[in-house]
Amino acid sequence: MRVAIVHDWFVTYAGSERVVEQLIALFPQADVFSLLDFLPASDRRMLAGKKVETSFLQRMPWAARKYSAYLPLMPLAIEQLNLSRYDMVISSSHCVAKGVVTGPDQLHISYVHTPMRYAWDAQHEYLSGTGLDRGLRGLYARWMLHKLRQWDVRTSHGVDSFVANSQFIARRIWKTYRRHARVIYPPVDTGAFSLGDRREEFYLTASRLVPYKKIEVLVEAFASMPNKRLVVIGDGPGWKGLRAKATSNVTLLGYQSTDALRDFMQRARAFLFASREDFGIVLVEAQAAGTPVIAFGQGGALETIRGLGAEKPTGVFFDEQTPAAVIEAVRTFEQNHDRIKPADCRENAMRFSIERFHHDFHEHAISQWEAFRSQTFRPRMPATLAPDAQIASPPYKPLRAA
Repeated sequence: MRVAIVHDWFVTYAGSERVVEQLIALFPQADVFSLLDFLPASDRRMLAGKKVETSFLQRMPWAARKYSAYLPLMPLAIEQLNLSRYDMVISSSHCVAKGVVTGPDQLHISYVHTPMRYAWDAQHEYLSGTGLDRGLRGLYARWMLHKLRQWDVRTSHGVDSFVANSQFIARRIWKTYRRHARVIYPPVDTGAFSLGDRREEFYLTASRLVPYKKIEVLVEAFASMPNKRLVVIGDGPGWKGLRAKATSNVTLLGYQSTDALRDFMQRARAFLFASREDFGIVLVEAQAAGTPVIAFGQGGALETIRGLGAEKPTGVFFDEQTPAAVIEAVRTFEQNHDRIKPADCRENAMRFSIERFHHDFHEHAISQWEAFRSQTFRPRMPATLAPDAQIASPPYKPLRAA
């Protein structure tokens, strides 16, 4: 079986790239395609020595630093990738990768990290955050996003099987494309973490410093709790703004190595997260280190963290992305921290291991391939899943924090 793996772009080693890394491990014979490949040399080990076949965008001016400016050309570019020689195409998509062109005798499985949120439910937040909510440039941006939505829905018909990285994203897929999705959680290297043998009196957060991560909400909350310490790991365009808001009890460390981040996680009193994530690998990593999580109670966090209402809780949720809500959640955590056991946190994290991802995705891919080959005419893919397979079908749950 000839397999192609298609990813939107390779510019950094983040959550979606970790999925691609494990897809390559599952299908070592596969060829890899992408719009762009500017992955740093230090991260190229994830490709297992494979050369990435790229689109014409690779040769465009300033593509390495300004690739997002080429968003209007990305649908055209992804359609130009020639995948005609492959039997199975696996797309890893958070933008346009699912729009690759395949034929009637090719199986297309799309692992969706999210439908492109800036074209759908986060459109207005994206426009205002980039200053494109007014003027002629704003009018063009709205028209371009309108055309992207039309293209996005049309190309969903070319996908034979959708896989979502969480129930939350399965709901987005249903809302956007009216297609059911199998939920297969992303792989988390839980084996790289161990239970910390000592806990220190500081709270930790780690993230790319961009607006939607809401790190400023955490910094402002701790400005009102001067007797508690917050450590922030990460860099990005929001660094200067956070530095201006940070009080003496907030430490901004910037970028840290994986080993350093792991060390902080294993020593922190709790890990804080204020963003609405599609899944949130870092939340699972914290629990793998035995660290409780205090998180915004929407998105993938509801599937990876067990709240105080659970038999073996692993964290605390807050309902609003405001400093006041964070302060109340920290207070609630400190009143209940004896109920949250490090061993329970790690046990919960092990549900998302790399081995579990390998088993679930391989089972799904093979079952879909066998069903695909068994039909001479296949206008619609049957649901061929194991008896215990996790299917995201309405009504979806959980919808809110317990």
